[in-house]
Amino acid sequence: MGKHKVIIIGSGFGGQCAAIKLTKQGIDDWIILERRPFAGGTWQQNTYPGAAVDVQSPLYSIASEPYAWSQMFAEGEELSEYTDYVARKHRIHERTVVDCEVTAITWDDDQWRISTSQGDFEAQFVINASGPLSTPVIPDFPGRRDFAGEQFHTNDWNHDFDYRGMRVAVVGSGASAAQVIPKIQPDVAELHVFQRTPHWVMPRPDRKFSPLQQKVLSNRFVHRAVRTAIYWSLEMRIVGFKYSQRALEFVAERPARKLLEQQVQDEELREKLTPDFTIGCKRIILSNTFLPAMAAENCTVHDKHDGIERVTEDGIVTTQGENVDVDLIVWSTGYDATDGVISYPVTGRGGKTIGDFWADYPRAYLGTTIPDFPNLFIVTGPNTGIGHTSAIFIIESQMEYISRAIDRALASPGGIIEVTAAAEEAYTADIHKEMERTVWHNGGCNSWYKSRSGKVIAMYPGFSFTFRRKARDFREQDHRLPLPAPKRETAPTAAA
Repeated sequence: MGKHKVIIIGSGFGGQCAAIKLTKQGIDDWIILERRPFAGGTWQQNTYPGAAVDVQSPLYSIASEPYAWSQMFAEGEELSEYTDYVARKHRIHERTVVDCEVTAITWDDDQWRISTSQGDFEAQFVINASGPLSTPVIPDFPGRRDFAGEQFHTNDWNHDFDYRGMRVAVVGSGASAAQVIPKIQPDVAELHVFQRTPHWVMPRPDRKFSPLQQKVLSNRFVHRAVRTAIYWSLEMRIVGFKYSQRALEFVAERPARKLLEQQVQDEELREKLTPDFTIGCKRIILSNTFLPAMAAENCTVHDKHDGIERVTEDGIVTTQGENVDVDLIVWSTGYDATDGVISYPVTGRGGKTIGDFWADYPRAYLGTTIPDFPNLFIVTGPNTGIGHTSAIFIIESQMEYISRAIDRALASPGGIIEVTAAAEEAYTADIHKEMERTVWHNGGCNSWYKSRSGKVIAMYPGFSFTFRRKARDFREQDHRLPLPAPKRETAPTAAA
């Protein structure tokens, strides 16, 4: 299907940041491969009721792309419009191949061969930007496929199904569920929420912007000033997450408990909705409407004591033997965000696979590159998640490193770069040593931040500006610039 200097896999914010950065550094021979029939990533895919961002919009945006946001915490429709705006401005759609699912990538002497549903591509460099929240997970409860009603994951909301007046079960009570539940609760006949563990909920300090404020916010100088102020106000959160859980309890847990007491009057329900772990161990929910919806008369909260035993044709049977008849099951059960960072097989130098390298747990130098996988970069890879600020800030930091690495490779005779095993081992050891001090490691919960190994894989254990400094400070000694392997010659045939 063609050979390119760089192939980017995924067209969300990671892919857009990569395309913009490559173009700015003078690399124009790139394309994006997108498995969905449309481009734009998570905010084009996640269209469930109530979808919104939980980081202030001026910070949750590309640094070079200010926007006239209508409110402090943008909702899904506006985020979709923003990603489309960025793509049109930089003509990214013109070089995005949609309906093109990557099935495998393989290192072949001095380039990558990318196998897809639309044929094979070749590239000197590959940037995987498929994102950690792109592979939804639905638990395989017994009988799930026998259910006669409607069922879907929040990631694939069926807007053709009218849930109004229906009996609805929402499985999960995390970030997506906390947005869906308040939106649908007033319109359904019955709402059954199956939560495995409750989450801490804090007030959402949202506000609408007037037309004048929106115009001012779109100015790049104002955008930068507002963005900087928000950044530093959020950056201090890491002090609680890592250095002082007592401060975290005072600053965050107290207002969370107060909100719970104010919005949930029933003591039995309040007990069900009170977490038994340190705030911050799991993702904190920002919402002014979630708890009132859970306390509504038409809502029943099922906790770990009466969870799902099996699914039947008519609904759900709980572990207490109760039959819960429903018309719709909404699976708000998250994503394979740790062990499934890359959803397709990757084969590197000497036939080594990422699956084998990640057999114990996913790991990467700067969360971005791996020894024996030259010219391959992973956006939002292992330990690049951020619990206190904007994920886009980390993506842009990774692009600082990726652009420097590509420049070094292009300046070398072989055009190849890879991190050394020693550098990756040292970096990974340091990450997990620092992680031991964080609330994600010792806060008393089992979250999606952890892989099957029990190690925290999703999060970066420090200040985001520290990660950016490391990404910008390219360490030549941590890398190899090998010459390409000699091309294999085809043996002459007898006729020759």
